[in-house]
Amino acid sequence: MTVQRKTTGLEFDDVVTTSAAKQIAESVRGAILEGRLKVDERLPSEDELAVRFKVSRPTIREALKRLAAQHLIRSRRGPAGGNFVTAPTAVDAAFSLANMTTLMVAVGHISLDDMATARLELESVCCRLACQQRTQADLDAMNVEIGLQKKSALTDEEFCAADVRFHRALVNAGGNAVMKFLMHSVVEALQPISNMVIYRVRERQAIVSYHKRILAAVEERDEEAAVKALADLVAYTQDSYRESFARRTA
Repeated sequence: MTVQRKTTGLEFDDVVTTSAAKQIAESVRGAILEGRLKVDERLPSEDELAVRFKVSRPTIREALKRLAAQHLIRSRRGPAGGNFVTAPTAVDAAFSLANMTTLMVAVGHISLDDMATARLELESVCCRLACQQRTQADLDAMNVEIGLQKKSALTDEEFCAADVRFHRALVNAGGNAVMKFLMHSVVEALQPISNMVIYRVRERQAIVSYHKRILAAVEERDEEAAVKALADLVAYTQDSYRESFARRTA
């Protein structure tokens, strides 16, 4: 029989010793997401949690580490210190998403073709939004990165960074917070991985030419031209994937 206990804002069931830290972290996380634990509310002490969950203090510490890694709690030292509920910022959430996406690519759960397809579909929406919402500052930001990409003295790492910033500026020009969040994993995670795969076979000037086409279309508010330029860029990237893998195989 499951015995349910309750403390302020937090309900939990007795847990088994296997993966106890994970179960405790999920229980606290659920209480936060459901609003039973409020932002800035102080959690019970480690000793109190250990007694209530019937586990050791090291198990509680592991659970708290899991919650901190998810940006759901923060620690504060001093007489009024302890562990407090916090709310992850959009930046924190996007960063976590990008890290998880990178890991999924690394272990083979996301293929390069999946990357290209997702990028085309999502960024096409961003192109259309950018054509509608862009400001002169957005155009200037993209133009600055194109100017940098033209410099032959740029290292591969610097060129890749300018590439990422160009697409970040394109997404930002759309002015849609949800798309910015979703595209973070594409721009900040998949884009660098893509560059890492193809940098030996791509032509920098080809990338620059596609970026110039995208910028010109956004400036003219021509949605179809912007999407077409992006599609050509993604197709070029996919061809570069194939050439890169063919060279490795040879």
